[in-house]
Amino acid sequence: MPAKSSPAKTRRAKTRPVKAKQPRRLYSVRNSAIHGRGVFAAAAIAKGTRIVEYRGERVDWDDAVQRPDSDPDNPFHTFFFSLDDGRVIDANVGGNAARWINHSCAPNCESDETDDGLVYILALRNIAKGEELAYDYRLKIDDKLTKKEFAAFTCRCGAPECRGTMLAGKKHKRRAKKARAKVAKKDAKQARMADRQSREAERLAQHHAHAARTAPR
Repeated sequence: MPAKSSPAKTRRAKTRPVKAKQPRRLYSVRNSAIHGRGVFAAAAIAKGTRIVEYRGERVDWDDAVQRPDSDPDNPFHTFFFSLDDGRVIDANVGGNAARWINHSCAPNCESDETDDGLVYILALRNIAKGEELAYDYRLKIDDKLTKKEFAAFTCRCGAPECRGTMLAGKKHKRRAKKARAKVAKKDAKQARMADRQSREAERLAQHHAHAARTAPR
């Protein structure tokens, strides 16, 4: 009687679960030449791309204005984003990197609020890797602003078409233009004074040098 044989056992290689590939983040946060921290393209971004959602706690304006300043040294600096329903997103509470995106008068991004109230930052054009992301804040303030308050909204984007302010509206643009002209006039005056002082100091130095050469020994 033939011996019974058992089927050979096959060894199964241990397989590790395959992790789903995480989408590459399109942006990074670092110091900005415009102001404070900024958000930069970590890869080339195509026009129309939804880059990041603007996140934070949603509150009524009355509650928002009672909250502590996000920057005690600059009470005009906030992370509020106005919504169509009258509320605001306070990105200082539960916010993400979108709160660091700076303003520009020549933006490469724009904000878009969806029908369900979500806010996304979209690419207005093709954006190169390393380029800083920015959108036009177009802040709307109806109250009359003091000189100090208006200066707090000065734009520093450096674009050739810079309107000089983050505020929207022709009256704010005209006021910013006048303020820039006044600063330019002051700077020009200081430059002329510095030039005169420099020429006078040079003249005195030459006079002393000549006197030293011609003095009897």
